[in-house]
Amino acid sequence: MIKHFGWSGALEAAFAAHAAAGWLPARVVAHHRGLWRLVTQTGECAGRLSGRFAAEAAAGEHPVVGDWLAISRVDDDGDALIQAVMPRKSAFTRRAAGGVGVQVVAANVDVALLVAALNDDFNPRRLERYLVATRDSGAAPVIVLTKLDLSSDAAAQRQAVDDIAAGAPVMTLSALTGEGLGALDQWLKPGVTAVLLGSSGAGKSTLLNALAREALMSTGAIREADDRGRHTTTHRELFRLPSGALLIDTPGMRELGLVADEAALDESFTDIKALVAACKFSDCTHVAEPGCAILAALADESLSAARWQSYLKLQRELAFVVRKDNPAAVAAHRAQWKQINKSQRAKYRQRRDSEDG
Repeated sequence: MIKHFGWSGALEAAFAAHAAAGWLPARVVAHHRGLWRLVTQTGECAGRLSGRFAAEAAAGEHPVVGDWLAISRVDDDGDALIQAVMPRKSAFTRRAAGGVGVQVVAANVDVALLVAALNDDFNPRRLERYLVATRDSGAAPVIVLTKLDLSSDAAAQRQAVDDIAAGAPVMTLSALTGEGLGALDQWLKPGVTAVLLGSSGAGKSTLLNALAREALMSTGAIREADDRGRHTTTHRELFRLPSGALLIDTPGMRELGLVADEAALDESFTDIKALVAACKFSDCTHVAEPGCAILAALADESLSAARWQSYLKLQRELAFVVRKDNPAAVAAHRAQWKQINKSQRAKYRQRRDSEDG
């Protein structure tokens, strides 16, 4: 049974040391408050942390949906004991609530389906954030624009997303009518693990049901005034689709605090990275310098002010995360901005003196 959930020869080889200890492989398919639902070689069972693992593992090392585990025999309660989490090939993470620590949302994902609805909640800036997080995770991002049947200007919305996708495929569909649904087949091959990510009301559960060809998840009522769906998914769960692909459904995220590195930001803003490289001065602050490619692009509107501000916001957020975790970076950051501010004050004084003269 476990082979239907992604178990492979490579995983079996990596599991050899655990097998020598008498442990068995399992994959997490659901998690409910301290209890994990697992799929094993013989079927499904519940799992809980062994005393040793619970004592030694940090919170971020606890099993999440998609993880491969080493488990020992079933205990007296009928539960398997989780002894270890195998190394993850990918992990979608976010800053935990309150900005303290990191939360792993899903593990061992090949494809992240970034779901956004073509309704009044359509927000390209939110998609930019998801793209950065996905590229940092190790999964391949695919943007899925849902509720095509409700859009008043799908072509313009699609173009707005194409402009920010930075190479990520963009699919437009209606899970309700089935229009465009087949375009996802190329990403949902047998053995591939995908995850549905997006804000509440984006249509993730409706999409899951359409792909599964049955009602796996309930889809909350729709408020007629604003078309926002009350997403009823309250936990993460992995499902096996008729195609043989594996799909993780997740609750809608109210916020997605980034914990990515700057490489993921650059990969998601390749247009801005190219402009920065084209600036006359390598230390350009993109505020008032001559020969600034960013300012020129903003002036001729080849770069939108909204995208530039989004980039700066995400850059500041990532820099804050680094400084929070690395005190040495705090001093470097302060020194950098002290020099920038000093330079700007000198330019303003020079400009004022020129105007007065």
